[in-house]
Amino acid sequence: MSKRVTTPFGATSTAAEVIAGIDLTGKHAIVTGAASGLGEETARALASAGADVTIAVRNPEAGQQAADRIVESTNNRNVHVGSLDLADQASVKAFVASWRGPLDILVDNAGVMANPETRTAEGWEMQFATNHLGHFALTVGLHDALAAAGHSRVVVLSSVGHVNGPVRFEDLDFTKEPYDPWLAYAQSKTANILFAVEAGKRWAKDGIAVNALNPGRIWNTNLSRHMETPPQSFDPKGGTGVSEKTIEQGAATSTLLAASPLVDGVTSKYFEDCEEAVPFQDGIRRGVKDYALDGDNARKLWDVSVERTRVDA
Repeated sequence: MSKRVTTPFGATSTAAEVIAGIDLTGKHAIVTGAASGLGEETARALASAGADVTIAVRNPEAGQQAADRIVESTNNRNVHVGSLDLADQASVKAFVASWRGPLDILVDNAGVMANPETRTAEGWEMQFATNHLGHFALTVGLHDALAAAGHSRVVVLSSVGHVNGPVRFEDLDFTKEPYDPWLAYAQSKTANILFAVEAGKRWAKDGIAVNALNPGRIWNTNLSRHMETPPQSFDPKGGTGVSEKTIEQGAATSTLLAASPLVDGVTSKYFEDCEEAVPFQDGIRRGVKDYALDGDNARKLWDVSVERTRVDA
């Protein structure tokens, strides 16, 4: 069994602290959902280190506003905006087709959480379609660009919410049982981890590292827009192991996995608080559930995802 990956950074570290001293000049990065929140902060960190950054967003106008803020704060003018709707497979294919050249960093950051029951044009449940299938098609579609870069990295944002449920292979779209927004969210976040497990294994030979992460509890982002009020804050000393983070702290683990030499060669892992997560323990809302790292589940999800998206994987 390999030694658990740790770093000098932790739960209160910020993206700026993690990226300090790192030079990404000449590197190309894509961050999805970077019009605000964690995505914007992650894109800012990468741009501050000299990377050429494309923020891929549903709303190009909001994306341009974020790009302008990043340029102003980093003095890096190589910040671009791409149109991408992860719930629309045609949009994903168009974005992939438009990409030119190698890709060093892909941060699958965008997502929806606990939204009312909604379905895509294909009839897919919206959270699974957006959080997993959209990113699956995007990342697989960009495989050759990632391989061309050599030693590239894919970062997949999951959540501690994955502990609330596995991938429901027999009822992915809640057509057999009533829709539950939190079970749907949990399924999609478990899928994010399983994707990293399998992609990391399949693509190691191509020099592509793929890791997933829990950014932590951050309530002042658009992700929580379907919640009337944030749940009560948890005190890590009270046994839950969860506390609220700022956006700057929430983007730290994404930034670490995207750019830090401290995790060179690490793949198919799930991180939180800038280190590899420990196994989940009942009563402590942190860590990773066994089913999210299970190789059989990961292979099964890969096959289901290929069948649905019809990508060449």
